[in-house]
Amino acid sequence: MGCGTPCLGRGQYAARVTVPPTPSPAQPDAPEFPVYTARSFLPTFLLGWGLGAALTFAVRALGGALLTNPCEGHTILALLVPLLLGPGGLAFTARHWRQPARAALGLGLVVASLMPALFVGAQDIGGLRRTGCAGGYVVISEVVNGQRGESISSLALPAGTERTLTARVGGYTRQTHPGLFTVRGAASTPGVVVTPARTQVHAGEDFPVTVRVLPNTPVNSYTAGVNAVITQDGQQIEASGVLELNVRPRQP
Repeated sequence: MGCGTPCLGRGQYAARVTVPPTPSPAQPDAPEFPVYTARSFLPTFLLGWGLGAALTFAVRALGGALLTNPCEGHTILALLVPLLLGPGGLAFTARHWRQPARAALGLGLVVASLMPALFVGAQDIGGLRRTGCAGGYVVISEVVNGQRGESISSLALPAGTERTLTARVGGYTRQTHPGLFTVRGAASTPGVVVTPARTQVHAGEDFPVTVRVLPNTPVNSYTAGVNAVITQDGQQIEASGVLELNVRPRQP
């Protein structure tokens, strides 16, 4: 009987040939965190910060030249560069975090969004408030030892009692609004009477205000406040301050 392979005699065995498996392609190493050195990080970081600072003052100067109105548009101008540099620098850094030089550039932009961009923007907004561009308000404060104390937003009084407070018109200055403000008291119920001691005051000038609760006023929460109005260049400019007044039961 024939055989398909060379036949071996009795006592002889065929050697088994083992074929080694084909090696699989080498797996790529896991990504390693990039190494940041001062030599590669610091120059591009300073470059990013310098670009952000230059952009801050360039946009500020350009906006100041284009905006003719002393109030309109200046708040957006003050916040524009910080809002662009901060998120933009973070996105740039996240995209190139494995490239130290580019990541350092993005971090420099982020730092520039805080200093000088946000710092200069906050100073500009503060200047707008001092010149009255942010609107006016009336600050109502307690009287402590005959002097103006801390400002308050709420007050509790028993029915049939009164309290003398102090108020002043803020948000404006005598340089920007040199005239006299006409002030008057207001309340959400006839049982509360707000009486300013003076009817006309300058901006920033303290004046007494008496808040009186009539004896028959029901126990409840009301609003009381002071309104101030001035006419300048044919326009009425208003400022107001409001208190939450809690009326307690009348004391025996």
